[in-house]
Amino acid sequence: MSEGTSETKSEVTQHAGGDVEVFDKGTTKWIRLNRPERRNAYDGPMAHAIADVLEDVSTYHSVVITGSGGSFCAGGALTGLAEPDMKNMRGLYKASLRLFDAIRTCPRPVIAAVNGAAAGGGNELVVACDLAIAARSATFGQTGPKVGSSPVTGATNVMGVQIGEKRAKELSMLCRRYDAQRAYEMGLVNEVVGDDQLEQAVDAMCAELATKSPRYIEITKISSNLWWNAARDSFSTGLGMLVQAIGSPDMREGAQAFIDKRKPEFPDPA
Repeated sequence: MSEGTSETKSEVTQHAGGDVEVFDKGTTKWIRLNRPERRNAYDGPMAHAIADVLEDVSTYHSVVITGSGGSFCAGGALTGLAEPDMKNMRGLYKASLRLFDAIRTCPRPVIAAVNGAAAGGGNELVVACDLAIAARSATFGQTGPKVGSSPVTGATNVMGVQIGEKRAKELSMLCRRYDAQRAYEMGLVNEVVGDDQLEQAVDAMCAELATKSPRYIEITKISSNLWWNAARDSFSTGLGMLVQAIGSPDMREGAQAFIDKRKPEFPDPA
């Protein structure tokens, strides 16, 4: 999808130092992650900036989240994880949870316009969104155990409801990558379109939502959070375990191997 969507530059607002761009298209609020040099991986300030926008969209009919530079989102930024700082890591985990909760409690439908790789927390971002349309070149997959982490905020719990437990464990444990068509077949996205048709398809879905009652769309959305709410304690417990694992040999090796672009050599099981 072109980054020069129908907005004009004067209509774009910058958040988190330009890492997040926000603009309007009719009755839809668009949020574009703008850190292409790290495949739009988010840090704490980025996640909080997105959540801030999501908490102030009551006058719109829908919200779209997309990426820049040919990537959707690579999840939480791995920079510094080889030598992790406890305070910063806690902050990133807390910001991630706030971001995903903001998507789910946002009164308007949130659509993922997946224009490229959705990896790790980026794949969980798709899980959190109410609806998702993918460009044909988009890819999907979890990275947790491969990089010294675990996808506890969506992939290990809610994704099982969406695509089935065995498939969710396959994504979460094996860390394979899937193309857009396979993601559609599994139920991870609602639609797959040509790369040059993504914006048009998203606009069409937003236009369709705009013909519906905002009041009853909100009731429908919040009611549909049954399984998300049921899994919410699992998120907190999982993040608590991740905090306890900060600085572990597995985290350090996974992050360093990712940075070095090599296969990790994790310690043998104790």
